[in-house]
Amino acid sequence: MVLSTSIQPRKQRKARYNAPLHLRTKLLGAPLSPDLRAKYAGRRTVRVVTGDTVRVMRGDFVGDEGLVDMVDVKNAKIVVHGVAITKADGTEKPRKIDPSNVMVTKLNLKDPKRTERITGGKA
Repeated sequence: MVLSTSIQPRKQRKARYNAPLHLRTKLLGAPLSPDLRAKYAGRRTVRVVTGDTVRVMRGDFVGDEGLVDMVDVKNAKIVVHGVAITKADGTEKPRKIDPSNVMVTKLNLKDPKRTERITGGKA
């Protein structure tokens, strides 16, 4: 019996990596904070957009809170203001975080369509 030296991704991960961009947006959901969850009854998660305020819940930056500077739809990652790693030459580089590892504490409701989608048409 000969074993392959390269490990192939299973079907679930293959579907995630090969998904078209309009479906990858579903991978950008993050849980709402308890007060937002109470305010928008029935909503547990929301798609993260630039301008939302999030708190990091996992990883090296646990507890850090900041605005979302960038959303990378292709790689399903977000960049949070103030979350950066220091490189060997002393410069700081923003650290991309998976949206499932953050909690949304304040929503950016400048877009009326997003407001309607989150509130369910109520005010």
